[in-house]
Amino acid sequence: MKKYLLTIFTFILPFINFAQEAQEVGIDQKIDQIFGDATGWFVNFIFYQIDFGGEVKVFWVLFPLILGALYFTFYFKFINFTSFVTSVNIVRGKYDDLEGREDHKVEIEKSKFTDEDDNPDTIRVEGHEGEVSHFQALTAALSATVGLGNIAGVAIAVSIGGAGATFWMIVAGFLGMASKFVECTLGVKYRDIGEDGTVYGGPMYYLTKGLKAKGLAGLGKVLAVLFAIFVIGGSFGGGNMFQVNQAFQLVESITGGDASFLHGRGWLFGVVMAVLVGIVIIGGIKKIAKVTDKIVPFMVVIYVAASLFVIFANYHMVGDAFAAIWDGAFSPEGVAGGAIGVLVQGFRRAAFSNEAGVGSASIAHSAVKTKYAASEGMVALLEPFIDTVVVCTMTALVLIITGNVTAANAGLNDAQAILLTSGAFESVISWFPYVLTVAVVLFAFSTMISWSYYGFQGWAYLFGRSKKMEYAYKLLFCVFVVIGSAASLGSVIGFSDAMIFAMMVPNMIGLVLLAPRVREELIKYKDAIKNRVIEK
Repeated sequence: MKKYLLTIFTFILPFINFAQEAQEVGIDQKIDQIFGDATGWFVNFIFYQIDFGGEVKVFWVLFPLILGALYFTFYFKFINFTSFVTSVNIVRGKYDDLEGREDHKVEIEKSKFTDEDDNPDTIRVEGHEGEVSHFQALTAALSATVGLGNIAGVAIAVSIGGAGATFWMIVAGFLGMASKFVECTLGVKYRDIGEDGTVYGGPMYYLTKGLKAKGLAGLGKVLAVLFAIFVIGGSFGGGNMFQVNQAFQLVESITGGDASFLHGRGWLFGVVMAVLVGIVIIGGIKKIAKVTDKIVPFMVVIYVAASLFVIFANYHMVGDAFAAIWDGAFSPEGVAGGAIGVLVQGFRRAAFSNEAGVGSASIAHSAVKTKYAASEGMVALLEPFIDTVVVCTMTALVLIITGNVTAANAGLNDAQAILLTSGAFESVISWFPYVLTVAVVLFAFSTMISWSYYGFQGWAYLFGRSKKMEYAYKLLFCVFVVIGSAASLGSVIGFSDAMIFAMMVPNMIGLVLLAPRVREELIKYKDAIKNRVIEK
């Protein structure tokens, strides 16, 4: 009996200690400590810095990102610039007749899968009948990228790297267009279509199939498994915890900051968000998803309009802002690491924002209805342009014009940097922080839904496509919503970035090896367009 009681006591002792420590430091801080201890080793490995002497230190993971994007830009003869107009025309439907049908648009309501138990947002991404238009695929992928990275990520980049980080974010955006083209072309070329018409695509499949065709089956399998593991972690980190954490930061700030009833109760906000996310991804209440689908694009328009209002209201300062961006990119003052340090911040935040080279977007794009894989790759290259070159630059200009990028801000922590964007808008539009808070919550909600699908694709690849496995993943996803809102921003951002960049490593290896296949697809599609013009 004593042995039995001793065993029980030994089991519950950690929970007693946790409760005692939580009372002393607060449950939020305790969760953060546990989370940080559990993930610190991985974050330190991914963000190991190569010392080039002095204060110049560069994360090793930036090398495959930058070199890969540069390689694809030259390999495909600057497709990110030369095919820009063609890409816009594809989205406009100019070449839809090449698909063998006049109307390439699909009405989801006509799908036999749209019963009350389905999530239309997921249907839109999956394309049960393989009939998602180019515009729908682009919208689906953008819903997972345009959002908090553009609002908070830019504030973090410029607060640490100064105005010059904006220049390198723009450069990274243009280069990333080539990487996005390659991965999304491969996503369509090597996708799987289930018996019920559900599309399964992404790096897991083109790494496995594509490298097997090149006689590298073993390598392909290893890389695919690694990517699947990382995309699951990425869905819990960047696609979940980072999103809800950012949303909580603004909600807490707008409701009184330290005096807010939510102060120290991030877990409570997380529980509410977890329930809402769970209703959509588990219960499938399609009306909620439909409303969100309509509201989020509207909030993007509101955000861009507000940015333009601030910029035009201070049009006389725009020239000075661009001068600060240019000067800061090459001769920064008061920034650790000098120009290299600014470059690192710019590329790191751009990669987190547009996910070019990461491989996640190819999961959404793989569901498109097309006979030409390269057509969707060309559509996808518009994403980094919209996300980073346009939206991120607008945010940076707002921060610079309103005087929120100074040497004093370079030392701010992540949580303080996030509130810079809200404060910048408030200095010109007093009521806008309230609108921004609503937008951030909606952005977070939409992104979490999209990333839950990305993560599930990796989960299904590893553990099978059964309903039991599906619900196991989605329940775990909801648990991480609570953890993310309670953990400190430092731990969440570190883990989120680490998982995003970890996904890039196996993906980039596959992209370089499979680039010749992409070139074949590009030639085939360009020939089709050329012959179409000749025939007409």
